[in-house]
Order: sequence, then C-alpha cells, then structure tokens
Amino acid sequence: MFFSSSNMFCLPEIETKRLLLRRIRSSDAQDIFMYSKDPEVAKYVLWRAQTSLREAKDYCRFMARQYRLDEPSSWGIVDKDSGHLIGTIGYMSYDTDNSSTELGYSLAHWKWNQGLMTEALKRVIDYTFDATNINRIEAQHETENPASGRVMEKCGMKKEGILRQRLYNKGRYVDVCLYSILRSEYKKGSLKF
Repeated sequence: MFFSSSNMFCLPEIETKRLLLRRIRSSDAQDIFMYSKDPEVAKYVLWRAQTSLREAKDYCRFMARQYRLDEPSSWGIVDKDSGHLIGTIGYMSYDTDNSSTELGYSLAHWKWNQGLMTEALKRVIDYTFDATNINRIEAQHETENPASGRVMEKCGMKKEGILRQRLYNKGRYVDVCLYSILRSEYKKGSLKF
C-alpha cells in the first residue's frame, strides 16, 4: 500500500513484542493525562505538561479530527502487559513534493530506559518504508536531550547536524539535532523486537 490522498495517515494497528500501536481513542484520556502531566515528559517536547484531564480529552478530540481529515497524526503506544496507553508516536509533517516525513514521539517517564521507544520507533520506520512510498524519514531532538538521539541511532537513523535555534520552545530558542534514514539505507528486519 502506498500513500494516496485517501489513506495517507490511515495508521493501522501494528505490533511489537511488547507494544501495540493503535489510533488514540477518547477512552485513552486518563492514561494520556497520567503521563502528560509529568514535567519531565513535557520538558523537551513542544507541548506543556497538562494540568487537567480536560486537556487530555481535548488532545483525543484533536487526534480524532486528524484521523478523519487524513492529516499527520500519531499512534497511541499501548503496553501489552498492562493494557495502558503509555505514549505516542507518529507523523508530525509530510512533504509531498519530496516524499519525506518527520516523526515525533513521547513516552511515560516511568517507562524510560526500557528500550520501549526504540522498539516503537523501529516498528514505525518499518511500517513507513514497507507500506508507503516515503523516501526519507527524519526526526529531531533538542541538543539537551541526547537520550532521544540514542533512540534514533539505534533505529538506523544518521545524525545530519545541529540546527541552531531551530525551535522556540517554552519561552526560549533551542538548538536541535536532526536525524534521518533514507529508503536506500533501510534494511528490513535489521532490528528485531
């Protein structure tokens, strides 16, 4: 299946050994709020820590709209053991002319350092190259968050450089590291999860 105007961001359910990636539902609001209220989780992303369940519900409605309009959107990351949604991963943007997309992700703080985000990112890279005509996948992280860069490297992404003051985040301009992987570099099954 290749991206077309009718299925560009269809986001089917996909699995790894420990995770289920699926569309976000309104019933996920409580789980989203539980990890999104943590300032550590929100520290390096472009959203602020949530302060109420209403914000999580608003996010669920926003994602439902993105799915309906076939706009860049995210999967919810569900921990198979607990059945709880513990993060998100998905498409931040899509460049039709250049057949490229940017991925972004977040994960509950209590799930850090367990290889879960590497597992999710690798699976999304596999899906994107297997099911679409994307030629380039990129991702970025603030230079003050090198752990995110290690996740990208473990998934075969290469560091391209630092973009100085690329983003304005939480009242300050921040430098970001840009990573990418090209279809020509991709090796299906190079990482097993």
